[in-house]
Amino acid sequence: MARAVKKQALGRGLSALLKDSVDDINSIQDKNADKVVGNIVEIDLDSIEVNPYQPRTYFNEEALRELASSIKELGVIQPITVRKQKDGKFQLVSGERRFRASKLVGLDTIPAYIRLANDQEMLEMALVENIQRQDLDPIEVALSYQRLIDEIKLTQEQLSTRVGKNRTTVTNYLRLLKLDPIIQTGMRDGFLTMGHGRALINVENQDDQLDIYEKIIKNKLSVRQTEQLVKNLREGTQTSQELALENKEVPKYVRKGIKDISEYLGHKIDVKLGANNKGKIIIPFHSEEDFNRIKKLLQ
Repeated sequence: MARAVKKQALGRGLSALLKDSVDDINSIQDKNADKVVGNIVEIDLDSIEVNPYQPRTYFNEEALRELASSIKELGVIQPITVRKQKDGKFQLVSGERRFRASKLVGLDTIPAYIRLANDQEMLEMALVENIQRQDLDPIEVALSYQRLIDEIKLTQEQLSTRVGKNRTTVTNYLRLLKLDPIIQTGMRDGFLTMGHGRALINVENQDDQLDIYEKIIKNKLSVRQTEQLVKNLREGTQTSQELALENKEVPKYVRKGIKDISEYLGHKIDVKLGANNKGKIIIPFHSEEDFNRIKKLLQ
């Protein structure tokens, strides 16, 4: 079932110890538990079950093949972590990518640290270790945070301490779960970033969220452009750029005016258009001197 790495052998060897005592060690108070728990042992891959609490739901096949190739050449450098179960089996706590890649290579065993934990401790260890060590997408992180709050009964303050993030960061992730499910799926698939998602959170109406989401995808909008779209929606105005994105014709006098005024002021200006051809001219400045220069030109 489990064979000790030679350099880790103690006395008769961990392999003999595990063979004789593995079924009897179910808590840290049990005999020989201190000699088993925390040591690196070679465990049969067939005796390991995947972690049902794993927050990661997608594993990139190409990345797994690259990891498998590395393992084939160098072996598993970083041991996985498993939980000892009562039936002599083991359950993954962390290291599922290494576990999967080792199977791809055709290995029979894998080095592992053995831990003892109940289901609640197992969930917390899996979630926290994966959040800290794996490249989860923003929604997977948010779901992991929410599970820690719901199932481990942590406050946001306690959660921020456990995962090593400030409370604002934790709150920003959790707020992503308020987005329309279609947008959450878009984030998981990599069509938009957490920055896009944070901008969209400020749009209360989900139909408006989806409308802006479609514009982000169609026009490959940056986070800054998305933030501007959201701001204009909340103010009830639109810029000439937005109107162009919607394939609406910007009045000729506005297009010509933007060009002429920009050349005169030495700055690219923008125009916000509202209903009934009403709007605003926006003139940026970069310093006090720049402001005074523009002011003089306008006098």
